[in-house]
Amino acid sequence: MSNPTRGRALVVSGPSGSGKSTICRRLRQDPSVVFSVSATTRPIRAGEIDGVHYRFVDAAHFRAEAARGRFLEWAEVHGNLYGSPLEPYERAIADGKVFLLEIDVQGAAQLRAKGIDASYVFIDVPDERELRRRLEGRGTDSAAVVEKRLAKAQAERAHRHEYDHVVVNDDAERAYREVCRLAGLAPRPDTQEGPA
Repeated sequence: MSNPTRGRALVVSGPSGSGKSTICRRLRQDPSVVFSVSATTRPIRAGEIDGVHYRFVDAAHFRAEAARGRFLEWAEVHGNLYGSPLEPYERAIADGKVFLLEIDVQGAAQLRAKGIDASYVFIDVPDERELRRRLEGRGTDSAAVVEKRLAKAQAERAHRHEYDHVVVNDDAERAYREVCRLAGLAPRPDTQEGPA
């Protein structure tokens, strides 16, 4: 018989511009949600806090942890290593919490291959025209970067059928409430302003 207080994992993926980070930021405001803080070997950036945005480690330490099986999933991206530590996941599940992983489609595929029991949710955009509008509307990327993000988004969207649920984010509040429903969480008012 399963432990009724056992927690559960929620895996959220989606292309850049889908609004997944905003949804995850709101989910993190719930005290019953534990957010997976990824480890990375990339240098810390201005404004980032170790242990909040990422756990910043050197490559030797990261590879040693990976060799010991201390990551749920990990990958090398643009020469840097990124991984989801195993121990916080195990602790959150044992404590009856919702363990939230905001990861890309490759990471989610690794979790599925390992048999990690989770609710896998893909945050999608209504269509590619809307995605382009959102990415260009940020005003933070060059035209070339926007095109790269669009190409990556197309590749990621091709995997949405592999998820348990696809939530089309055509309305931010409705999409947030839908993810709450899928995770078994009560929607909460937004207590923070701005992006995650």
